[in-house]
Amino acid sequence: MTAPSHMIKFAVRIRTRSGTPVDNLVIQARDRNEAERRITQMYLHCEILECKEIHPPAREDDMNFESIISIISRTNDDEA
Repeated sequence: MTAPSHMIKFAVRIRTRSGTPVDNLVIQARDRNEAERRITQMYLHCEILECKEIHPPAREDDMNFESIISIISRTNDDEA
């Protein structure tokens, strides 16, 4: 059994076979080709107008080891 690979979210805009535009379809896939393949499986005979990778917004409150130690140190200093 293989380990799961990193999944990427894609925002897709299509035109259905009846000509109706559909915006804001979001799908997770390993790459753009897989995302487009999955969309065309769900919406047969659609035309993909746009497919772009969704990047999660940068969060200022993302924690890493150094920031956690800094918070603990400040908390300990305030209690003393």
